[in-house]
Amino acid sequence: MRCLSWNKLLLLSPALLGGVGALAQYSPPATPAPYNPIALAEVTGTPRAAVQTGQNNYQSLSQNPYLGGVPAGKLSATPVALSLDDAVALGLKQNLGGVLATDTVTDALGQRWQALSELLPHVITDTGFGVHQINVKAAFGLTIPGEPPIIGPFGYFDSRAYFTQSAFDWTSIERARSSRAQLKSAEFSSKDARELIVLVIVSNYLQVIADQSEVESATSQRDTAKALFQQASDQKTAGLASAVDVLRSEVQLQSREQKLIVARNNLAKQKLVLARAIGLPPGQTFEITTQVPYQELTASSLDEAIQSAYKARADFQSQMNQVRSAELVRKAASAERYPSVGVETDYGLSGVNPGSSHGTVDAAATLRIPIFQGGRVHGDILRADASLTRERQRLEDLRARIDQEIRDAYLDLDATAQEVSVEKSAVMLATQNLEQSRDRFTSGVTDNIEVVQAQDALAIASDAYIASLYSYNVAKISLARSTGVAESRFAEYVEGK
Repeated sequence: MRCLSWNKLLLLSPALLGGVGALAQYSPPATPAPYNPIALAEVTGTPRAAVQTGQNNYQSLSQNPYLGGVPAGKLSATPVALSLDDAVALGLKQNLGGVLATDTVTDALGQRWQALSELLPHVITDTGFGVHQINVKAAFGLTIPGEPPIIGPFGYFDSRAYFTQSAFDWTSIERARSSRAQLKSAEFSSKDARELIVLVIVSNYLQVIADQSEVESATSQRDTAKALFQQASDQKTAGLASAVDVLRSEVQLQSREQKLIVARNNLAKQKLVLARAIGLPPGQTFEITTQVPYQELTASSLDEAIQSAYKARADFQSQMNQVRSAELVRKAASAERYPSVGVETDYGLSGVNPGSSHGTVDAAATLRIPIFQGGRVHGDILRADASLTRERQRLEDLRARIDQEIRDAYLDLDATAQEVSVEKSAVMLATQNLEQSRDRFTSGVTDNIEVVQAQDALAIASDAYIASLYSYNVAKISLARSTGVAESRFAEYVEGK
């Protein structure tokens, strides 16, 4: 049994940027998954067929920004102590998904200023100095008695400031309002990215805990197998066991040694996944300091959780602002048929040179009335209608998806809690069975086949218990994410603080 690491299927809520991110799924044999792998594919980009068949898409996973981080700090030769709170705090600062989400907000702010610029005054200056020569006869057909037809060369200087201001342009007004809704949407998306980062970091931290428990369990099983091998050897020396019993015990010991090697390797690789996601310096070693034993979670009622999620989920608020922006774009498209009023003026100095110039001024109020624009406005309206319909449909789909995610989380929470109880009991029974089998073998009542089988049963039960505890804790943080409180209440949900 082995949990999935960074290059295996990663759990994320399907909400980042239309979808972010990476939770390593711990999936032992006969252990129900605490989430829907098809929803996972929407975020990681893993093809549905690959998810359903258990295949891995390494390229899509490596491109997921929530698997990466921007390294910060200096490499220390001493392993650092890393608590769950520390890991989440680092991830919120250094995870690549969060960094990119912040850049998206900056981009939306730039678009906001671009839209506002259509409503704000524009002031520019223009200064020029030139030399002119004119043939008035050739250019204008003029003949001046007593004067040559060529005038010049003579200098010409002009310096002025131009001022333009839109007094009324309903299209620009609506576009500016739409850009404000887009900025709010980007801000909510950035907040949602932080929720996803917490989901990624907590899940990967839990994965490290599970892998560490695997190492401890494998070590214990190896030590037990070593003791049983020594016992079988002593029994053979005493004439109470056969050579095949010793051989069987040695094979079992080698099997447990192999499992321990795999468990240690998996733990080391999972630590690399977590270190990268939180932005630790490359090569930095660490030791986790937070342990998460079984802690029952008392959740609110299902209906209360669903209603609170619509208010707390940042992705839902982001999509609502997308709908609002699309509505305003539709109004802006219709307003292209409306007249607009503007003011234009300029003031400057003109003359043959800067020292010999005089002031000039022009001022005008302009009224622009669209008469016929070749169907462009109609085309803009059609596109705006399509965009608005699309955003409204996405909002309704997200509403239904949130409802489903919360219901799934509640089902997973209940199922995995029961599973932890069953698997804990199974470990106790398997332990007792192994002890009794060893006593029977020592007494010569049976050979060590029964002992080997009892060892295997205990190993399977231990693995299943570790997996069930991981699944239960993932179900808790998934519920926090589904209700939109992962960042603010992850410690309460996972550790019971």
